[in-house]
Amino acid sequence: MDKLIIKGGGPLSGEIRISGSKNSALPILAATMLSETPIQIGNLPHLNDITTMLALLRSMGLAVTLNEKMSVEIDANTITEYTAPYELVKTMRASILVLGPMLARYGRANVSFPGGCAIGSRPVDIHLRGLEAMGAVIEVDEGYIRARSHGRLKGAHIFMDTVTVGATENLLMAAVLAEGETVLENAARELEVVDLAHCLCAMGAHIEGIGTDKLVIQGVKSLKGCEYHIMPDRIETGTFLTAAAATRGHVKLKDTHPGILESVLIKLEEAGAHISFGDNWISLDMKGNRPKAVSLKTAPYPAFPTDMQAQFTAMNAVSEGTGTVVETIFENRLIQIHELNRMGANIRLEGNTAIVTGVERLKAAPVMATDLRASASLVIAGLVADGDTLVDRIYHIDRGYECIEEKLQLLGVNIRRVPS
Repeated sequence: MDKLIIKGGGPLSGEIRISGSKNSALPILAATMLSETPIQIGNLPHLNDITTMLALLRSMGLAVTLNEKMSVEIDANTITEYTAPYELVKTMRASILVLGPMLARYGRANVSFPGGCAIGSRPVDIHLRGLEAMGAVIEVDEGYIRARSHGRLKGAHIFMDTVTVGATENLLMAAVLAEGETVLENAARELEVVDLAHCLCAMGAHIEGIGTDKLVIQGVKSLKGCEYHIMPDRIETGTFLTAAAATRGHVKLKDTHPGILESVLIKLEEAGAHISFGDNWISLDMKGNRPKAVSLKTAPYPAFPTDMQAQFTAMNAVSEGTGTVVETIFENRLIQIHELNRMGANIRLEGNTAIVTGVERLKAAPVMATDLRASASLVIAGLVADGDTLVDRIYHIDRGYECIEEKLQLLGVNIRRVPS
């Protein structure tokens, strides 16, 4: 199990390229099962979760051809197996996203209950209730979701009582091949859902209300292949911008754009960052100044994303003043605070609220990552700590950040990966 060793002290400075969005790529890869002809997906990030999803598709017999530019061609006509096995699904929650398209295209699907980060309860009951409303017969047996449909799924009016990205994506993919009209109410509006919808439309789907909380889908009999380019990763973009702010640095991020993370940019400007941008780049300059503490509350898009909460908590730890961070999405997502306090941070936890009083510097310590975004917060803490910080269990980081140490090295950081 690899570890990262980070020598803190200096500001981030330089330019890097932002990768394609993991949270967009995973549902779009699942959606390739819907196409009757080969489909090409470009700008895939080189991440463990992407590798796992491709392995899952291959395990079911799909023809997957990946080139050196991280563009993949997938032909779903070669499918031989309709089971997503526990051995692959246990490491990645997004594996549940093959349920909807597999059931809609082939009329059957067996999917193990998924794994992923330990950040709180993320039940799949909304996925299952929605599919049952569309005519699926579902039973849960020995840790597997076993779903069947007799003929095509049927359009339905589905109200999701909780805003959930995964269920919105799964039901959207099922609905595009269902007979008749499906209405998804209280749908997630995240940009990754929008990206999936645009990809489905490029394949021939009929979807109205993209980007709103009401999606209206007119089912079609079949979808065809296309060429589609994954959007930039807004969380990777936000993470590097926040790291630059915490270190009083100056960075330029290429192959991204400001429209994908407006709520984050507003908070960074509130922290004292000078931000400029163009069509495909964003730059941040702290002009050598220490950031100011900001208060935030996570909520579904377009509000502040839960996936950026941990990084801002780390920035607040070395900011001027006191900031309050309220986590409303996942009950365990403030778990990284205990590790930050071991590094000298002054953070008090009250329920789902972290009260962060900034200190001038943190102190290096061995720390352990507990989930993907908490890992990123510990890396940021290492950048602003005196001494060598050792971050253990970085397989979490590798699930969501492509070549993080190489990109930080390009920004002037003394960081290296070492085996256990």
